[in-house]
Amino acid sequence: MKPKISIITINYNNLEGLQKTIESVSSQTWQAFEHIIIDGGSTDGSVAYIESKSERFAYWVSEPDKGVYNAMNKGIAQASGEYLLFLNSGDHFFSATVLEQNHQVIKDQVIIYFNLQVIEGAELFIREYPDVLSFSYFVKDTLPHPATFIAKGAFEKTNLYSEDFKILSDWKFFIDSICKYNLSYKKINTTLSTFYIGGMSSNPANRAIKQDEKQQVLQQDYAAYVQDLDDVLLYKDIVTTFRKSRIIQLLVKLRFLNQF
Repeated sequence: MKPKISIITINYNNLEGLQKTIESVSSQTWQAFEHIIIDGGSTDGSVAYIESKSERFAYWVSEPDKGVYNAMNKGIAQASGEYLLFLNSGDHFFSATVLEQNHQVIKDQVIIYFNLQVIEGAELFIREYPDVLSFSYFVKDTLPHPATFIAKGAFEKTNLYSEDFKILSDWKFFIDSICKYNLSYKKINTTLSTFYIGGMSSNPANRAIKQDEKQQVLQQDYAAYVQDLDDVLLYKDIVTTFRKSRIIQLLVKLRFLNQF
């Protein structure tokens, strides 16, 4: 029977994180999914661990790859589920019952995203995402791939993850899906997964690479939208400045101007 969900885990020399992820997936009280492991040829004991748990996986491989997005694309190629979730090594589910409690809402829309628990050292918080997505939202932010189910058919419409990018191919996929291809989506207001800050995309040393990759996409595919957004933000700043002006506030109070 075809599984409803394919959980894809990418790993490279992160045995501790891989163990955390696999145990979290294995402990789910709802198990009508397949788990796929794509390892990049690890040398830290990850492969032996994967082999020891191999009965839990629908598919696994350990071989050199061309980067994280090449590995994610390999996972897509092997997945047979209707929806895909990328829960990479180190990420884990928020609780053992989260799939049992939410699997029934994973339907109807192409992209289904949840809230994400974020942990940085001793601090943690719940990252919530908007109900309505827009171009201006994606210019500044993205969706959480450890807490977003993607219909496999979406990749036939948007293409696979770009392997030319080092960090932001998942962001490119989301902005293209929503703003270029108008794929359907919905927000589920509960927390699905836990993410630990400290990976490649959250490393401050990679900030310049992220900015460069983002600008490539915006200038190549969305130049007209960026210009409109720049104008809107400029006018917004002007209006905000006027609102703070004591003279404007006085004129509004005296009813020489309407509130704006």
